[in-house]
Amino acid sequence: MSGRLVRLVCTAAMAAQAALTAVPAAAVPEPREPVHRTLSDLLTDLQRLYREAERATETYNATDEKLRAQRAEATRLEAALARARLALQDSRGAAGRLARQQYQATSTISPYVRLLLARDPQHALDQGHVIGQLARERAETVDRLTGSEHKADELARKARTALDRQLSLARQQKRQRDDVRDRLADVEELLASLTPEQLAALAEFEKNGVDQAQRRLVASGALGTDDKPSDRGDRALRYAARQLGKPYEWGAEGPRTYDCSGLTSRAWSHAGTPIPRTSQEQWARLPRVPLSGLRPGDLVIYYPEATHVAIYEGDGRVIQAPRTGERVKVSPIASHPILGAVRPDGD
Repeated sequence: MSGRLVRLVCTAAMAAQAALTAVPAAAVPEPREPVHRTLSDLLTDLQRLYREAERATETYNATDEKLRAQRAEATRLEAALARARLALQDSRGAAGRLARQQYQATSTISPYVRLLLARDPQHALDQGHVIGQLARERAETVDRLTGSEHKADELARKARTALDRQLSLARQQKRQRDDVRDRLADVEELLASLTPEQLAALAEFEKNGVDQAQRRLVASGALGTDDKPSDRGDRALRYAARQLGKPYEWGAEGPRTYDCSGLTSRAWSHAGTPIPRTSQEQWARLPRVPLSGLRPGDLVIYYPEATHVAIYEGDGRVIQAPRTGERVKVSPIASHPILGAVRPDGD
């Protein structure tokens, strides 16, 4: 994020705190807008851009997770291939010794003739047993050589495939990183087109909307009253609380900066329950709970595409890493349109 965007967002926050009431839309000057736009229009556009940037960020995060796993798989296959090649080398050495023994044995008397001519038949029988054992060992050597060759070939093929997949994911990640940057540039462009007065009015307008949504949600009785987290939920919540004030940064998962799912995944990992990295995967793979059963430590998922997540603090509040230009903070649970909730340590 550019320093210019940070200064613009900080200016907006400071101006919003100084404003006691929202500035009427008709009184807001529009120096760069030839067509009149209301605060509602501006907020809709800004929220859309933020949402697109967050969706792109979560897509990038998902690819980053796949790339990490693919790198680990490629490393594992390379190590296995190295071991297989050593085993193949040993098998080839044993096969060479077997070939020399076979060549040297072509002029020896057969075990049957040796038995007929032996002064001690029992000793000859024992020798025949040893010879049979050697034959079986030679057969096993051949089998090991064949198996080692097949295994080495198969591991080499898998290693090449894993490397190709890793390179493909790296290219995909770069495209997604560029997409996030482009969308954040759109946010910066819109903010740069507004005056400090417009930014202050916009921040106040957004706050009023959140307050109204929060009052409606609380009045509906949809939220539960359970204020007792599980042991792990309490540890996750305490971890999140210690991150308050740290900057939002897309793609970050601590310890100095976070994005939304970076905060929740790290908090629950700290509590001893690793969970998926992205908000979409957290919504898809973790046990869901109704809002009426919500308890502190649960995760609240937002927007139809599950592109934002926060950790429930209790009493209608969440801890979240909101968006670019802001810091980890406590917010009303209705700060964004709620999709549902999940419980990482649920059944």
